[in-house]
Amino acid sequence: MASAEPGQDEWRDLWRDYGSRLLLFARQQTRGRSDAEDVVQEAFVRYWRARQSDPGLSPTLMYTMVRRIAIDHARRAEGRLATEARAAALAERDAGWFADPVETQERKDRLEEALRGLPVVQREVMVLKVWGGLTFEQIGETLDVSPNTAASRYRYALEALRHTLTPAVL
Repeated sequence: MASAEPGQDEWRDLWRDYGSRLLLFARQQTRGRSDAEDVVQEAFVRYWRARQSDPGLSPTLMYTMVRRIAIDHARRAEGRLATEARAAALAERDAGWFADPVETQERKDRLEEALRGLPVVQREVMVLKVWGGLTFEQIGETLDVSPNTAASRYRYALEALRHTLTPAVL
């Protein structure tokens, strides 16, 4: 039988020695077991990559990594929950927009058609800005573009919608 890859035994030993302790630590920092497992996994991967360039790196550094990653996860979760709550509140408040039978449905259909006519990059920004309630900085992070690029795409989308839709629809 072929021997294990170099470092594979070291990885197992590291997991055996620290895995359960890091998971217990992560559970104190997160909302549940699955979040804690995600945090520990990410910390292990980051540590292992960092250790490739610095073999003398102390394994106890993983505790710091777990803490920092847990904080990042909590921030993202809070932001996501806040965005979902805003979207739900908007949906409840605006539910009456499309409640009128024929005329309102036609208006909705024209708006949706106009949105589908936008380039994908503009449509993404428009949806995230208008319906998602995100800032251009948040949109930039989400789409991996600069906030200025997100703002430009939004302006282009607005201009395209102005040309596509009649004033009666807007």
